[in-house]
Amino acid sequence: QVQLVESGGGLVQAGDSLTLSCAASGPTLRTYAMGWFRQAPGKEREFVASISGGGGSTSYVDFVKGRFTISRDNAKNTVFLLMNSLKPEDTAVYYCAADTSFNRIQRMSVTIYWGQGTQVTVSS
Repeated sequence: QVQLVESGGGLVQAGDSLTLSCAASGPTLRTYAMGWFRQAPGKEREFVASISGGGGSTSYVDFVKGRFTISRDNAKNTVFLLMNSLKPEDTAVYYCAADTSFNRIQRMSVTIYWGQGTQVTVSS
């Protein structure tokens, strides 16, 4: 079973940058696709970005393309989300997730593992 712990959230101003980290423990991280999701107050959890086990493939939701970058360091069992040009509408709890399938992780199936989330607040 994969255990995920996010860190790096906080309060920033619009236009600032922030990097989230997700430390994983358990089975070899390379065997898992990893993703970031977010949930704003009163809204459903939504997909943000994902990366394949080896890091060779990535996927982003349209509204973060060009601003956010997902990466991973399998040697350190850590996944990152670099967020640039932050906007107030990026305010949400950000969750790290792991799934054995890169093609499936966006669908948030029952096979997904979740972290506890980290709050990101962007002020205008």
